[in-house]
Amino acid sequence: MKVKPLLLIYFVLPMFMSFGQSKIMEERFLPIGDIEQWITIKGEDITNPVILFIHGGPGSTMSQYKEDIYGSWTKEFTLVHWDQRGAGKTFGSNAPKEITDFFLANNPLSVEEMTDDGIELTQYLLKYLNKRKVIIVGTSWGSILATKMVLKQPDLFHAYVGHAQFINFSSNIKNAYAEIYKMASDRKDEVVIEKLETIGPPPYSMAKNYGQLLRIVKQFEKENSTPAPSSWWKIAPIYDNIKDQNDRYNGDDYSFLNLVGDKNIGVKSMVNDINFEKNGLIFHLPVYMIQGSNDILTSKYINKPYFDKIRAPKKEYFLVSDAAHGFNQSIVNKQYEVIKSLRVQK
Repeated sequence: MKVKPLLLIYFVLPMFMSFGQSKIMEERFLPIGDIEQWITIKGEDITNPVILFIHGGPGSTMSQYKEDIYGSWTKEFTLVHWDQRGAGKTFGSNAPKEITDFFLANNPLSVEEMTDDGIELTQYLLKYLNKRKVIIVGTSWGSILATKMVLKQPDLFHAYVGHAQFINFSSNIKNAYAEIYKMASDRKDEVVIEKLETIGPPPYSMAKNYGQLLRIVKQFEKENSTPAPSSWWKIAPIYDNIKDQNDRYNGDDYSFLNLVGDKNIGVKSMVNDINFEKNGLIFHLPVYMIQGSNDILTSKYINKPYFDKIRAPKKEYFLVSDAAHGFNQSIVNKQYEVIKSLRVQK
């Protein structure tokens, strides 16, 4: 028999109180939407403020890593990671054994459904952890999902902290192609120029062309940014097995396919209609954006002009000089600095 989520409040919280302990360490499935979705909740004191991380990708889950990235934060915050619909353990729990084109074409992801998932999860966390609001942090694709969540229901969140903020996928990807082409031309990199001219400028009808472009983008970003410590990407023992590895791999492919779309398979891009310049300019909560100066995919030339237009009770934009699109120590340090400055009460 399954215990309903609300009933868990009465079983788990009194257990903490009865032993005089406030530490929480949970890794489990939770009914969200119409499926079981994987969450982790970790903190040294459940009275601390709660941070909900919205991962990128869309299949780039964070729950499987050891504690090197955010582990030290558990002394001051309760950290929640969520394998979104179509990603990681959530994908593995709900996908068929064989991933066919028929499955892909008939099981689309949608931003609207995932936004509702995120709001439902947030509402659960507020009740379960006895909080009034949570802090939400979104990265890359996660910046799209987190932005949609805070626009739809801002009363659930203390603040939105965006990293590598997407504004309009079409504009972002076209700008990335143009930036890379110029950089390759400036340094007379004929190999890269040939690759770019072969696939041509976006948009593309096939997902593989987006993949080819993004591999070139990552190559150039890597050359112009400080990498994260390799220890950050070590898999925790509970996730270090063949099934979880395959679920992460397949979920990453499935999620990316839904992000960009593929005409041959019959999958539409779930971000075609995303344009925050048109319908994401008014926020009813503080907004903070952290941007790698050398980020090409979500370039400062796209998201800074957008940021300047938005209206919010408070807003700040931070440019990190040694960073690109991904995580490194400077990005995480800036996230910590911003979140600490919120001075959210326990």
